[in-house]
Amino acid sequence: MLDSLGIKAKKAAGILTTADTEIKNKALLAIGKALVDCADVIINANHIDIENGKKNGLNAGLIDRLMLDEERIKGIADGCAQVAALEDPCGRVLETVERPNGLVIKKVSCPMGVIGIIYEARPNVTADAAALCLKSGNAVILRGGKEAIESNKAIADIMRNAIESVGLPADAIQLVSDTSRESSTELMRMKDYLDCLIPRGSKNLIKAVVENSTVPVIETGSGNCHVYVDKYADIKMAAEIIFNAKTQRISVCNACESLVIHSDILEKALPAIKEKLDEKQVVIKGDERARAVCPDIEAADEADFATEYLDYIISVKTVDSLDEAIEHINKNSTGHSESIITEDNDRAMAFMNRVDSSSVYHNASTRFTDGGEFGLGAEIGISTQKLHARGPMGLRELTTTKYLIFGNGQVR
Repeated sequence: MLDSLGIKAKKAAGILTTADTEIKNKALLAIGKALVDCADVIINANHIDIENGKKNGLNAGLIDRLMLDEERIKGIADGCAQVAALEDPCGRVLETVERPNGLVIKKVSCPMGVIGIIYEARPNVTADAAALCLKSGNAVILRGGKEAIESNKAIADIMRNAIESVGLPADAIQLVSDTSRESSTELMRMKDYLDCLIPRGSKNLIKAVVENSTVPVIETGSGNCHVYVDKYADIKMAAEIIFNAKTQRISVCNACESLVIHSDILEKALPAIKEKLDEKQVVIKGDERARAVCPDIEAADEADFATEYLDYIISVKTVDSLDEAIEHINKNSTGHSESIITEDNDRAMAFMNRVDSSSVYHNASTRFTDGGEFGLGAEIGISTQKLHARGPMGLRELTTTKYLIFGNGQVR
């Protein structure tokens, strides 16, 4: 069923491989302008998705991920302009070696070819992913979830028309309109057409893609992100950071879901943190020692410590040492983002070196794990694996390498 998309994507990828920076940037700016000019079309389509989502019982966090308004659409368009302003990742000479026989060998960056993206209820991914793939010289096949299908179709149609208007093939951007499980499974097995597959979404989606795909997968993890309040923490700073990390936007993968507090500071820190979180009615689920300090919080079980809530809920675990905090985090984390709040730099460095996650912070919110915040422009996702790419994946992470060998008649 999807073979025709694969054939067209391969053809488009061949054209993009030789597209220069100027035309790719023109296409990106054309996409941004078209998205803003057609905002009403996108918002009308999005309203259909929102209403369907509410009827189907999507929680507030998922509805927030799904929602598009003029401000968010402008943000997506601005992201396209930011990607256009970034250095072209293709054609960089990474290494040059001259061999004793006179061969000159250059290792250069080049597009992967055709990238598949499977994602859920975030229609902004449709534009963000397409923009990054386009700038890095890759064709893309997008397969979003049923929750955002009307929004995705509107955005994809606008982008296809925009890039065609500047002379690039519309089929460089394609959307799978069938949201059945069968189409998802078929995309996972398009090894004749896809060079890699990137899932973005829930833990279950990512697990399904990793376990079932015959196409190489770049795993973007869900975010059970932790903030550890060390015994040498500035409590006021800790409360502000946790409030931001938990409540600034609950529906994103870099939001804090789990709080870990050293027992020596628990009695002073937890009430101050709770007072701040109460401003947004955050439900706190704590262990026995946490509940002894704040009896009105709910009881947590072991499952809570490994849960990505995507809601106004946070778990609290009490520990007696830095070692115990690190052990607890490495056991329950999804490998995304963790932070330590402490005034002791040695303890901070021990935490940062030993916690096994893609992004580890000292005295800062986990909400900064983002391609834009890291200066990468829009991101394709946050990779929680260690092969090829880890952390926010920008343009360079969407390229591979090849060797160019220059000779003057050498034989072996």
